[in-house]
Amino acid sequence: MRFAHPEPSPASARIWPVFLPFAGCPHRCVFCAQDKQTGRDDADLDAVRRELETDLQGALNQGRGPYELAFYGGTFTALPAPWPETFLALADRFRKSGLISRVRCSTRPDCVDPDGLKLLAALGLDMVELGIQSFDDGALRASGRGYSGKMALAACAVVRDAGLALGIQLLPGLPGDRPGLFQSDVRTAAGLAPETARLYPCVVVRGTPLVDLWERGGYAPWTTDRAVHELAEALPVLWAEGVRVIRLGLAPEPTLDANVLAGPHHPALGQSARALALFEIIRARVRELGRRPSVLEVPRRYSGEFFGHARELAPTYFELGFAEGSIRFAETELFSLE
Repeated sequence: MRFAHPEPSPASARIWPVFLPFAGCPHRCVFCAQDKQTGRDDADLDAVRRELETDLQGALNQGRGPYELAFYGGTFTALPAPWPETFLALADRFRKSGLISRVRCSTRPDCVDPDGLKLLAALGLDMVELGIQSFDDGALRASGRGYSGKMALAACAVVRDAGLALGIQLLPGLPGDRPGLFQSDVRTAAGLAPETARLYPCVVVRGTPLVDLWERGGYAPWTTDRAVHELAEALPVLWAEGVRVIRLGLAPEPTLDANVLAGPHHPALGQSARALALFEIIRARVRELGRRPSVLEVPRRYSGEFFGHARELAPTYFELGFAEGSIRFAETELFSLE
């Protein structure tokens, strides 16, 4: 029995991230800690521009690239004029030289409008990642997001209508969470067929309003085990619609790591979730096989994540019927089960 991993192929271009913490944000959400995530307290936009121009020129001189330029950490479409246009003009200059192949930004669903996005698209913006967080009104209200699920859906349509690629960011385990909510959000997101998705389980970070709610017993974050299982269940749903899941959990950052007080923040969260999702796929194939498996040949590119963090899934594979040495990694594109 031969089968492919259902995950869509990764993008070829490397990302050049530009962090604009809190820049353009209309207010602070209860969970938000951009200063801890980026290691910067705020964004001096002119300093960011000068540093970016210098670094891009250096990369061009060294013959590096191409890169996809990505503006993260703030609300790009709500930056004061003329900053969106200024950053896009800089990107266009280096696009013409071949260093930049694409430009994306992140923003809020309540900070996009048809005319504004069409203008940015004409200036060279290619993709918008919307920080949806949830499509559920209750969770959005409890988290202080300031918009509704209906507005989030409408924002996705606005991005598409402007001719831009769509990315969706979800933040499961928010205040107002309930069983099944995240999987419902995932199905909604998958149905919109975005190009990419990021899944960031909510954590309690020092200095955010969420700390007080957590300390008073009004908020219970997910455990790491629950996060792994919820993410593993979500991945195949998104993969089935061709959605590339480009981040699971917050990226490690010393400033952030030192300030997480509670919640599923673990450097191997993504590895564990992806490994568990793959295990469930293989378990279904073993059931189709209808007997004890003798050999599983695995494409070598999955060797680093196959057994999960610290080989946590090795005993589970043995319980499934695989003997020691029956799982082999090979230079192949397809899995082979016998």
